[in-house]
Amino acid sequence: QVQLVESGGGLVQAGGSLRLSCAASGIMSTSSTMGWYRQAPGKQRSLVASITSSGSTNYADSVKGRFTISRDNAKNAVNLQMNSLKLEDTAVYYCRAEYTIGIIPFNSWGQGTQVTVSS
Repeated sequence: QVQLVESGGGLVQAGGSLRLSCAASGIMSTSSTMGWYRQAPGKQRSLVASITSSGSTNYADSVKGRFTISRDNAKNAVNLQMNSLKLEDTAVYYCRAEYTIGIIPFNSWGQGTQVTVSS
């Protein structure tokens, strides 16, 4: 059973930093495409950043230069370092894993962690 557990969310002032972590079990995060998504109230869930099994990264334009996604292989986890946070970064952040079992693609989501940026 695949399980993703996010941590590290919280309340931070604008301009501050937070580090989110997504610990995976049941899969090897290094063999999966791992991503961070966010959903603000009244808005659709959207991609923030992703990292493939080969290490290629992709970022939403709104977070480029401020957020960094990385792997922690020892912990089978993926982190999202968020710097220079803005009010508009306030959202629930979700971790997602895309993986295959045999040739069948699957994806799993974490339960989400709240990030609130205050002025």
